[in-house]
Amino acid sequence: MKKIAYMGVAALLLASAGANAISLSGQVGEHYTNLGVGMGTESSGLALSGNWAHSDDDGDIAGVGLGYNIPLGPFMGTVGGKGVYLNPNAGSEGYAAAVGGGLAWQVSDSFRLFGEYYYSPDSLSSGVEDYKEANAGARLTLIRPLSIEAGYRYVDMTGKDGKRDNTVADGPYVGVNASF
Repeated sequence: MKKIAYMGVAALLLASAGANAISLSGQVGEHYTNLGVGMGTESSGLALSGNWAHSDDDGDIAGVGLGYNIPLGPFMGTVGGKGVYLNPNAGSEGYAAAVGGGLAWQVSDSFRLFGEYYYSPDSLSSGVEDYKEANAGARLTLIRPLSIEAGYRYVDMTGKDGKRDNTVADGPYVGVNASF
């Protein structure tokens, strides 16, 4: 029975991958960098995503996410989760299984507003008390497939056992995005 369930999920992912665009993105803030990749993130159905964020002062995170996009009129809602590898500068390496989602509003053909939030409590993470990730911004498509974006990103690993907090990102950013 498990084998059938795994095959069903794999079939859904492959069907979703064939019908959806791939996107690559990069953002730079004052004290951090974030690189991302996604498949199906701008259309309804299953979406896969991945990102890596780095701060010289507070460490790195790398995440892989699976979500489901639901069209809600001019909005696209996403519910899902992500597995995140945590590598704080102060503290122990670990992981977080974060749950959350987002909302995007396609204002016009070339302008979109978006936001997302993911959270992992102590019971779903190791090495940290909790993990929080939030992102909000706007994207302007200049010429398909290229877009520019600006927003605010927050990524925090709350210290555990007396270790200090590691805030990988907390501030505005500018970035570029390419969707194929």
